[in-house]
Amino acid sequence: MSYKIVRRPHVDDSHLPSSLHPLLKQILASRGVMPEQCQLELKGLLRPNTMKGQLEAAAIIATAIEANKSIFIIGDFDADGATSTSVCMLALRMMGTRKVNYLIPNRFDYGYGLSPEIVDLAQQQGAELLLTVDNGISSISGVERANQLDIPVVVTDHHLPGERLPEAAAIVNPNQYGCQFASKAMAGVGVAFYLMTTIKTELKTRGWFAQKHIPEPNLASLLDIVALGTVADVVPLDANNRILVEAGLKRVRAGQCRPGITALLDIAKRNPQKAVASDFGFAVGPRLNAAGRLDEMSLGVELLLCDNIMKARSMAAELDGLNQDRRELEAGMQHEALKMLKAFSVHEASIPKGLALYQDDWHQGVIGILASRIKDKYHRPVIAFALGENGEIKGSARSIKGVHMRDLLDRINTQVPGLIIKFGGHAMAAGLSIKADAFDVFKQHFETTIDEWITEELLTGEYKTDGELSAKFLEQETADLLKFASPWGQEFEEPCFDGEFTIVQQRLVGEKHLKLVLETTCGRRLVDAIAFNVDLNVWPNTQTQRVSLVYTLDINEFRGNTSLQLMVKQITPVNDYDS
Repeated sequence: MSYKIVRRPHVDDSHLPSSLHPLLKQILASRGVMPEQCQLELKGLLRPNTMKGQLEAAAIIATAIEANKSIFIIGDFDADGATSTSVCMLALRMMGTRKVNYLIPNRFDYGYGLSPEIVDLAQQQGAELLLTVDNGISSISGVERANQLDIPVVVTDHHLPGERLPEAAAIVNPNQYGCQFASKAMAGVGVAFYLMTTIKTELKTRGWFAQKHIPEPNLASLLDIVALGTVADVVPLDANNRILVEAGLKRVRAGQCRPGITALLDIAKRNPQKAVASDFGFAVGPRLNAAGRLDEMSLGVELLLCDNIMKARSMAAELDGLNQDRRELEAGMQHEALKMLKAFSVHEASIPKGLALYQDDWHQGVIGILASRIKDKYHRPVIAFALGENGEIKGSARSIKGVHMRDLLDRINTQVPGLIIKFGGHAMAAGLSIKADAFDVFKQHFETTIDEWITEELLTGEYKTDGELSAKFLEQETADLLKFASPWGQEFEEPCFDGEFTIVQQRLVGEKHLKLVLETTCGRRLVDAIAFNVDLNVWPNTQTQRVSLVYTLDINEFRGNTSLQLMVKQITPVNDYDS
């Protein structure tokens, strides 16, 4: 579908430093940036003590460290879970913890979070304290089981809480009721990192480092992992998250990151010295996620913990292979899903406002990506289901702006008690389980509820752009400036422009990508552009001379040479009579 173009209004940018490039100054001002947010220095981070539960959790864990108790970290099987687990493992070791281990539930055997079965497994392995990362806020039964076994649980999470909280020894979650922490957008790894800094402060106050002759650790050395998890989890890049991500990227560019991250960047053919947030989001994150999708996330955790670059490269190669397998699975599943929806494709208006899809041979680890792809194509909320165990199917949901997915599932759960076995998540993404024979009933209620919630306006996708870029700014220097100006990402979008161009050359590369040479409508400048995965029924199109583009600026590197290249998000023919 074509997205409408909405230009950001020109705003007053006089409050920002005059030293900023005028284009960048307007871009930052249009995103609400304040003067103090331009530098993205660590001293600008929100204080940990404003996050509810921090002090209580730090005291519990510090006491366990002093008593030499066995601490088990219970992670999640995605990139946020893997990075959260790794940050805690490394930080606790740096602080002199002698007994610390981790468990990542296999999604196929145990499912998500701190389940009673995972608690029993941890207890069998000698756990005396459980610390959840990127999960736990909905683990009511798991915490109950731990309490029965007299194993205290400290929960760190960022997912939205339900009406009932687990009876944990302490809960750290910026989204829990009564938490005054100003950033509600933190990823699980950010919450875990904050807790580690508070534990360090608590241990220092108790004289632990001096007593044990342990050098006071520099936890900022873990910010490359924090940055990776934050970007990979696609949380909004508010000011606090941008500080965390920028600090981590600086370490990567300076060659001070973990060997595992270096190895993943290398195998993805990304230059660590020029790393930006999108490298984490589109190259490193998917490879790390592949472990949890198709195998066990422990491989991803071990890669991040690894200190040896040769071993790290070997594990990165294994993850790269898994990612290739994931892409093949995804392509097949997407083909099947589009076949299901083919009946609607002729008359787009007849497509349900919410799509619930299920096929019993779909892979449970890939349905989240499938839901995201279909959501992007049809611009409406999507839930894709795959077969689980015990007659259940598991769904992964992706939503669009204006439709809060977790709240929507909560509404269905309230209206039809028992239909959903369990659910949880965010506004834009959620997971759930239902009985396989209840799919048709769920689909009906999902579509009905969506119809009540959504408007036609929300179903119209849009590209929000920074307007038309004048020819004088169509330079490689501008692309360089914008690329490294800030971590761009979710809700802090990379600068994007729109405008009309004349086609000088057009050809297909890689079978489905359109390579273009364009001429600006004013200034008579030539510029290269590429549009990925174009509609082959439309392009190449020798009848089209002018096009309207939505694009971002990029730098193309080929045989040691660099040049400006437009990365085309949308290309639309412009007829002469439209002018």
